[in-house]
Amino acid sequence: MGKITVVGLGLSKGDITLSALNVIKSGVKLIARTSLAVSYNQVTDLVGEVPSLDFVYKKSRNFDTLNKNLAKAVIGEAKTGDVAYLVDGSAVEDNSVLEIIKKHDNVEIIAGVSAGAKCLENVKAVESGYTVISAYDVGYLKVATYPLIVYAIDTRQTASNVKLILSDLVGEETTVTISSTNGVKEIKLYELDRQEYYGYDFSLYIKKQPLTKKSRFDFLDLIEVLENLRGENGCPWDKAQTPKSVEKNLIEETYELIDAIEEGDDDKIIEETGDVLLQAAFEIIFGVERGAFTLSDVLTGICYKLISRHTHVFGEDTATDANSALDVWNKNKAVEKGYETGADYLKAVPRNFPSVMRAEKVGSRAGKYNLDFSTVEETFIKLDEEVNELKTAVKLGDKEEIKKECGDLLFTAVNVLRKLGVDGETSLNATTDKFIKRFEKTESLILNDGKNIKNLTANEVDCYYRKSKE
Repeated sequence: MGKITVVGLGLSKGDITLSALNVIKSGVKLIARTSLAVSYNQVTDLVGEVPSLDFVYKKSRNFDTLNKNLAKAVIGEAKTGDVAYLVDGSAVEDNSVLEIIKKHDNVEIIAGVSAGAKCLENVKAVESGYTVISAYDVGYLKVATYPLIVYAIDTRQTASNVKLILSDLVGEETTVTISSTNGVKEIKLYELDRQEYYGYDFSLYIKKQPLTKKSRFDFLDLIEVLENLRGENGCPWDKAQTPKSVEKNLIEETYELIDAIEEGDDDKIIEETGDVLLQAAFEIIFGVERGAFTLSDVLTGICYKLISRHTHVFGEDTATDANSALDVWNKNKAVEKGYETGADYLKAVPRNFPSVMRAEKVGSRAGKYNLDFSTVEETFIKLDEEVNELKTAVKLGDKEEIKKECGDLLFTAVNVLRKLGVDGETSLNATTDKFIKRFEKTESLILNDGKNIKNLTANEVDCYYRKSKE
């Protein structure tokens, strides 16, 4: 297997470095990524026409397979001897080169002038820490970081694809600067696929946007907004908040998100998810301000937890269904938390959970230590037992005993639901909603008869209630 030398040709005439020139003139077998790039003309001026991989573009289904197919073709050429792979721009910005490095041991890289540097040169911008990505790889971009450069926008279709992806990240009304051999100009992002010229020298540049000019935001923007609100010239209310003061807000926003989910209202889900994220962002800011932790600590913690507990995905464990996956999760969690006893596991359920949810989780965890009802029928027997014990306490008139037996009855009822696979919180909420609707209907029937519900006896109201159920 021969050596592969990857040579970056730059973007325009005069970009070829001395090292690249020596390789091209060395007599080694040359193969170009594409003959359509402006920089390819430099090669033909030096050594004449060079075989290209333009045909690979036509047979590749998407950008990911394109890079793999390009790498496969180059490695195939190297089977019979050394080869120089000529790419437009810089070799270190090309994902097909990355694929070659993964699969071939003998690779040398001559970087060349990068598309990012050439774009900055054209738009007369001096930047550091910029993000540069090929139009063929822009789909991998999850968050827009600035300044942002997208290069090799070679066709209208490619421009349309870039526009759609970036519109979601930065907003289609964002002003961008386009650069090519035809010149430089500013346009709105939505105009990207309406230009007269496209080519491998066509790049897009987006400078850093102030918060007040952005139309799309990410989580880091949320953190920055809060930092401004709590800053010296910020909002008096936001500056006055503490972890304790927003505690109630976090609980309320969580329940509002649950309501939106149950209603299946996507607009509400978007709004309420944002409100929950806001409360989480507040807690991060509080931690940063007192020097306790950083945003990176929070994100590292949750990612580490997800990876370390999903050893059936990221490790050696196996899981064939949801239940076995949950068993793996709980096993890893027990090790991570250092639970020494079953009691430690039960006491770890937060006391401030809603009562039904806490009872359900405690019962479920006890079951993992073989303290549980064997069948649903056993829970019914225990429920009857608790009802009778409550009746006895009521006859005796012992308030403390009544309170204790009421708790036992509720705890057993929750376990009945748990053994039936029914979520207690949602089940009770659904029944409460149903009762409210029936009350509303009952009151309506009474009003239709010209009566006032408060003036009727309990039996009379019950008759109307039964009618409402019909």
